[in-house]
Amino acid sequence: MLRMGAAAAGGAVLVGSAEAAQAAPAGAKRALRAPALAPGDRVRVVSPGGTPNPTNMARGIEILRSWGLEVELGAHVFATYGYLAGTDAQRLADLNAALTDPGIRAVFAARGGYGTQRIVDQIDVSGLRRDPRVVVGFSDITSIHGKLWRDTGLVTFYGPMVNWNDARTGPESAEALRRAVMTTAPVTIVRDPAETAAPVLVPGTASGPLLGGTLTMISTSLGAGDAPRFDDAILFFEDVDEAPYSIDRMLTELRRVGVLARVAGVAIGQITNSVGGAGEWDAAAVLKDRLYDLGVPVLAGLRLGHGNGQLTVPLGARATIDAEAGTLTVEPGVRPR
Repeated sequence: MLRMGAAAAGGAVLVGSAEAAQAAPAGAKRALRAPALAPGDRVRVVSPGGTPNPTNMARGIEILRSWGLEVELGAHVFATYGYLAGTDAQRLADLNAALTDPGIRAVFAARGGYGTQRIVDQIDVSGLRRDPRVVVGFSDITSIHGKLWRDTGLVTFYGPMVNWNDARTGPESAEALRRAVMTTAPVTIVRDPAETAAPVLVPGTASGPLLGGTLTMISTSLGAGDAPRFDDAILFFEDVDEAPYSIDRMLTELRRVGVLARVAGVAIGQITNSVGGAGEWDAAAVLKDRLYDLGVPVLAGLRLGHGNGQLTVPLGARATIDAEAGTLTVEPGVRPR
């Protein structure tokens, strides 16, 4: 879903110093939570990046409606402009309308692809502090998560989008998303030994706000307006279709600019379709090489990201990783109504 953006990341923006990369203000110290969704709530689906598949969208809308939600579509959800879902102005207008309409209680991304970073700096956050709402998406939507956290402290949700694929995200994925946005229960993700990165583990426990997303988007946001500070945070990342050397390059960038020296711990989601050359390191070996000397707990093998059985997790909420127990536990991402 991030192939275009990942390809562009071959020339990932390098920042001259740790100070430059971390120039973003710390943002709100207290997490801002939207009210939990309830049947009858109006929710809006928008396409900040690529154009979704109509059949997959129909399935995703069906799931949302089965929870009693009233689903609306942004005006340009199915528009096309090159590889984008409409022009920058169209996609931004749909996103801002969804974030500022007082009747909308949640904003769901239709899909990822590429394009969010082209519009993220013009997102209208003016009303979110007084009227927060649920925001859901992953992959390219990492930019929106970072922007909203940095500017408002809003807790958002890293989970499946409305361009739904039952083969990849089945009933467990749907229920995990529903529980995350419609209940005030904490979220616990348990290490799956079948995941590619599952062998990566540094024992220990650590707590802090859970921040991050797709590694490519984290890397290409450094020094920009959608880059949160990761100081004392649990850094979460996952990625798709990136060769091991590319993962090495992005993690090396995070090391060089000082990001990895400041985190409290690292939580790694699904590293999907990471294929290297014969005799080269695989993804797990790269992760061990780049992370094991940080002196913080590292927990991998979490079903968060582009792989099968994707689950949902709040970003910005306080989280605790217990690497030996294999658990990531996150405080609720929504508050009681």
